[in-house]
Amino acid sequence: MPEANGPDSPTAAMPPLGPAPDLEERDRRRREVLAAVLPHIPFDGWTEAALGAAARDLDCSPAELRRVFPGGVPDVIAFWVAEADRQMLQELEALDLPSMRIRERIATAVRVRLESHTADKEAVRRALGRQAAPDQALHSVLGLYRTVDAMWYAAGDTATDWNFYTKRALLAGVYASTLLYWLQDQSEGSAATWSFLDRRIDDVMRIQKLRGRLDKVADRLPNPFRLLRPFQPGGAGMYPSAGPYPQPGSYPGEPTAGR
Repeated sequence: MPEANGPDSPTAAMPPLGPAPDLEERDRRRREVLAAVLPHIPFDGWTEAALGAAARDLDCSPAELRRVFPGGVPDVIAFWVAEADRQMLQELEALDLPSMRIRERIATAVRVRLESHTADKEAVRRALGRQAAPDQALHSVLGLYRTVDAMWYAAGDTATDWNFYTKRALLAGVYASTLLYWLQDQSEGSAATWSFLDRRIDDVMRIQKLRGRLDKVADRLPNPFRLLRPFQPGGAGMYPSAGPYPQPGSYPGEPTAGR
């Protein structure tokens, strides 16, 4: 087994970090730091101690590491999540997603995303624990949104209306619950997790069908916003002098009394 800093170590012969001259070089150096940090997370958690251990492995100073990740540990976690999303998209591009049904595309995306962390389950668990802190809530929500957005992008979603948001909100619930189940799953090949995932997607599909029926019913109902027009700026005011209530036929397209 090669020594941690021996000639066969993957971190051997790394150049000094120094200031990153461009985004591509910065991301390359961030990947080096991330690879050095992850082995320390099961022992030190997502802490400054883990970053310090990574800096020693890379033979760089904490100040040099700070130039790569100015925000410290939260920056490292955010980059780790973004890297996992990027790798997921690359793997999904190699698959024949267009030949699959939408539910199969989404299930495949969730599975690919989770399987990328198979070797780092403890790091995922500790990251979730850290991001549960109130001061990390925004980072957690943004990371989850970007992940499910990437999944829908890979699935070929082209929605631009409210469906854009409802799809991502529903998938966020599916992904988050499946992630928590996966962390506790001891079944071979995470078979229990994939069955759990299929059931959650079934639930979402039923919700979508129900929503479609409700939308059709709503289209047949009168628009309640028409009744508010007299009270809007430029209308008759909060207490219109012409009468307290709008009369039938007062708006284009509405039936008059007696029709």
